[in-house]
Amino acid sequence: MAFDEELAERVREALGAEDAGRISERRMFGGLTFLLDGHMFVGIVGDELMVKLGAEATAAALRREHVRPMDFTGRPAKGAVFVQPDGLVGEALDRWVHDAATFARTLPPKTTSGGKRR
Repeated sequence: MAFDEELAERVREALGAEDAGRISERRMFGGLTFLLDGHMFVGIVGDELMVKLGAEATAAALRREHVRPMDFTGRPAKGAVFVQPDGLVGEALDRWVHDAATFARTLPPKTTSGGKRR
């Protein structure tokens, strides 16, 4: 599945310079994910934005229009949602990216290990 390149560019613009050097991009899940200190916090799958917010904020987000559970594997993921394109109009994308980055900053930085992943 391809991801929306225009949406990816809008996410990059929304990130700004605040966390420069701490953000990386990785292609996964057939899309593109953005990581802050090693934690995936937003991603693009097709034309939808995946947003990690934590459990409490996710419950509130699911009451908003154009938001659905992140169910990439068929089961809803805890703490994450998909936002459909109509929910990313104007400054709405900036708010989603900001909220996800704010949550990711509360997490301890991930360290890389020399071992293989299973």
